[in-house]
Amino acid sequence: MQRRTFIELSAAGVTAQALAATPMPMTTLGKTGLRVSRFCLGGYHMAVQGDENGVRLIHRAIDLGVNFFDSAHIYLKGRSDEVYGKALSGGLRKKVLLMSKAHERDREGAMRQLEETLRRMKTDYLDLWQCHQISTHREADRLLAPGGSLEAFVEARKQGKARHIGFTGHADPGLLARVLNAYDGWETTQFPVNLVDPHFHSFILNFLPEARKKGLGVLAMKSNAIGGIGKHNIAPINECLRFSLSQDVDVVVSGVETLEQLESNVLAVKTFRPMSKSEIQAVLERTKKGPTGVEVEQYKTWTEPKGSRLYPLHQDGEAV
Repeated sequence: MQRRTFIELSAAGVTAQALAATPMPMTTLGKTGLRVSRFCLGGYHMAVQGDENGVRLIHRAIDLGVNFFDSAHIYLKGRSDEVYGKALSGGLRKKVLLMSKAHERDREGAMRQLEETLRRMKTDYLDLWQCHQISTHREADRLLAPGGSLEAFVEARKQGKARHIGFTGHADPGLLARVLNAYDGWETTQFPVNLVDPHFHSFILNFLPEARKKGLGVLAMKSNAIGGIGKHNIAPINECLRFSLSQDVDVVVSGVETLEQLESNVLAVKTFRPMSKSEIQAVLERTKKGPTGVEVEQYKTWTEPKGSRLYPLHQDGEAV
């Protein structure tokens, strides 16, 4: 175990062996009705160091009480989905809730990606399927138009291949609000929630309240701004997680590459104590002094790119 993790576990009065016995906080994911762990294992990072490492992380997460797992068709060119297929054999699939995402914006392309994901994961349904990384209004035009990917999400839910559907994005809160208001059947949404977000194109201030009014389940991502917060020594990981969980969110999706990182982050969730309004204000007063904006949150810099592709492919966890 890394020294930092050992110190954190000891300070909390929890040994690594006892961590699994500590109850995992659970919540209802908005109008999906799903009972999910407040910690969701991020699907990109867990397989960066190889498939075997990914399988170990998934199994340890289950041992720690995690029942909600993230992936996407694009992650590691499909390997993320495949690692879940390897890890959840022998009946484990029935014990977890699986989420994946599709980034194609037309009906046919999104359905193809869903079928590929199901085959890779060795399952016949997803508990949650999300429209991945909506970054420009041109993309929204396509997915909402006749023959667009929204039709695939609606059909997949009717077929039972996706129990619930949602959408994600990290570039523009106004864009996500447009997608939210275009269709009343969305059930979840996933976007950045962190302690520098309120200072620049804020999802917390400009989109989170709208999502809650609609009854959507809210998944917070980028609590460390894809490493930007840590890189600039703005705050430690445990403070990042605590701030994100102190917002009006259901779940924090957290990417980890090692067992030590997994246990440390799960510890932060299991020992979570909400920040008071004064604590949140103090954090924001400190972080607004900088750096802020695109220097930290590079993913908020999307523009309408030239060429045939509507947006540059980005994998959560990678810098833009």
